[in-house]
Amino acid sequence: MTHQVLARKWRPRDFESLVGQDHVVRALSHALATQRLHHAYLFTGTRGVGKTTIARILAKALNCETGVSARPCGVCRACTEIDGGRFVDYIELDAASNRGVDEMTQLLENAVYAPTAGRYKVYVIDEVHMLSTHAFNAMLKTLEEPPAHVMFVLATTDPQRVPVTVLSRCLQFNLKNMPPQAVASHLEQVLTAESIAFDRGALDRIGRSAAGSMRDALSLLDQAIAFGGGEVRDAAVREMLGVVDGAWLVRILQALDAGDGRALIALADEMLANNAPFERTLIDLAALLQRIALAQVGAVSEADDAASVQELAAAIAPEDLQVYYQISIHGARDLSLAPDPHTGFTMTLLRLLAFRPDGTAAAAPAAPAGGGQRAAPLSVGTAATATVSAAPLRSAPAPASPGRGMPAQVAQRHEPQGQGADVRPPGRPPQAQAAQARPSPAGPTAARPVPKSSGASRAMELLANRTAGRDTAQGGDASTAAEPGAVSGPAAGGVLEPAAYPPAAAPAPAPAREPAHQAMPEAPPWEDIPPEDLDAPVVSASAASSAAVSAASVSPAVVSPAAASLAAASPAAASPAAASGPASPAGASETLAGFDGDWAALAERIVVNGFVQQFMQQSELLGVEDGSLLKLRVPIRPLAEASTVNRVRDALSAHFGQPVRVEVEVGAVRGPTAAAVAAQRRSERLAQAQAAIEADPFVRTLLDEFDGSIVPGSVRPVDGNGMQGDRHA
Repeated sequence: MTHQVLARKWRPRDFESLVGQDHVVRALSHALATQRLHHAYLFTGTRGVGKTTIARILAKALNCETGVSARPCGVCRACTEIDGGRFVDYIELDAASNRGVDEMTQLLENAVYAPTAGRYKVYVIDEVHMLSTHAFNAMLKTLEEPPAHVMFVLATTDPQRVPVTVLSRCLQFNLKNMPPQAVASHLEQVLTAESIAFDRGALDRIGRSAAGSMRDALSLLDQAIAFGGGEVRDAAVREMLGVVDGAWLVRILQALDAGDGRALIALADEMLANNAPFERTLIDLAALLQRIALAQVGAVSEADDAASVQELAAAIAPEDLQVYYQISIHGARDLSLAPDPHTGFTMTLLRLLAFRPDGTAAAAPAAPAGGGQRAAPLSVGTAATATVSAAPLRSAPAPASPGRGMPAQVAQRHEPQGQGADVRPPGRPPQAQAAQARPSPAGPTAARPVPKSSGASRAMELLANRTAGRDTAQGGDASTAAEPGAVSGPAAGGVLEPAAYPPAAAPAPAPAREPAHQAMPEAPPWEDIPPEDLDAPVVSASAASSAAVSAASVSPAVVSPAAASLAAASPAAASPAAASGPASPAGASETLAGFDGDWAALAERIVVNGFVQQFMQQSELLGVEDGSLLKLRVPIRPLAEASTVNRVRDALSAHFGQPVRVEVEVGAVRGPTAAAVAAQRRSERLAQAQAAIEADPFVRTLLDEFDGSIVPGSVRPVDGNGMQGDRHA
């Protein structure tokens, strides 16, 4: 056979003709020029990148009759015999078929003998990772200290399987994959020298298909020459490689941009009729999307489809392009899981269409019978709470705080010795307001001067002064006891101060609803809270947290039990969810005909659990028809299961006292849901509680004077019953 394949005929014979491995050529050329040669080299890289080729060139450079240099002559006996595989001192061993310890022992025994025809004995062990563990161990000593006339060249495609004891004895070079442009340029030189007609686009396709291997590229070039009858043409190479026509890919993106689902289905059927490879189509589509993304950031493409790429780059938003890319590569990966490739490819195209952005014209299928609303396509990144702020929230008004309209005197700090200002909560009845403060008379219960100190003792001093009025009121001098109606108002957003003021000459009568609270002698004086103020967070600093100031941290405030009992007894203190009451009995107070359409409020009133509760919290009301049909939308498919929908229907029928029909669709929820309203309410109440804690004068004293800190995340909002949070907020 006289014909020689291109991969062997055009194998590089010297370092100058080597393509794509400049970093290795430079290192070896300098080592040969300066005679600083290592006794063992390890070349790693994928197949067909030049590992054994470099080993042959290195062997010629060492044994060339003109001398050791980086430019072997290529015509002497040593060079020609090494190229032909006949040089006696050049031993090339395949480790895959000679992997045992016996073969390695025989090789090492012959290595001690001097070269027969050259200067060096060069042992090339290809695919060295295939050697057994015993074979590696047998060669370690010789590999570390070989004879002066021996050089080892190891080559492998899997360096991770080579023992580190071998790696440490070798000088390692990692060969790179060939860039497609470099491969195409080299193929062009080969075809020009071979006088074969070609299309540059065909060579680019071969370069990309070679995946970095020059040997694979030359083998594909041989196949393309045979397939094209002595020519390398783009159409023939595309058919040979099974590459998808770029026009199909452009048409897919154009139909996607126009929202034409029927055109996408027609394209899939047309590609099926032309036996197009669907997996390769999705991979090429991802590659096209990558070129479009590069064009969007200013990277100009020089490919044949540059004009189409620029047009699509202007039509598709960058964020949508990223979504399309992910869907394409995932569709190619999951194509084997589909019933057949055509079905999987069609569903991938429809998935691309479903994730188009909202607000663009789309040729959608006709609406289903019945005139109901059709679920709009999902928009990537759309949050369920995006429109909550536009809907009225069923929450209590935010309590006043410094910077939010509260009078400045309310936030003023009360002096523990009784020298304070007239502070009253906003909206408190005049008969319940405290009298003006006056100097405290000297006596056994008056605050006595204490020497200044720092740390925990100073904190205890401050706490003792603040609670002096409480101790007097509970058991001692009646003249200094705090009157029931004299309380210190909320310092900032509802944080209450202990009342430490002497009584007025004629205390005002207390409101009618306060005597029950005054009958509890154990309650501290600052827990006499006006019911009108119970909608604000009610907190007080505990003595235990004050005693722990030496740890330089402030514990979260706790709810006083008396305040909690007042909050539970007061209608004004109830949260919006609690004010609405428990679930109504069948037809007791609400009918479907009188339903106001506030689905989020209705979801809070109906007490359910499990998946039914999740359905009520996450769903959106689309409309009410025929007086008995509720059309709802849920964001995920599991909530639309028949068992869950039936339970929701039963709960709604029991609430309205009449049979209710429920129609559910799956889609992007855009209206306010009960979960979104509750999340908004929790966020607002948490912000209010945080502001109240930070503005409390006593807490400010601990933070400023004792270098304390509030533990992040320790502040929790409290509901009207004195509990942390509720079912809906």
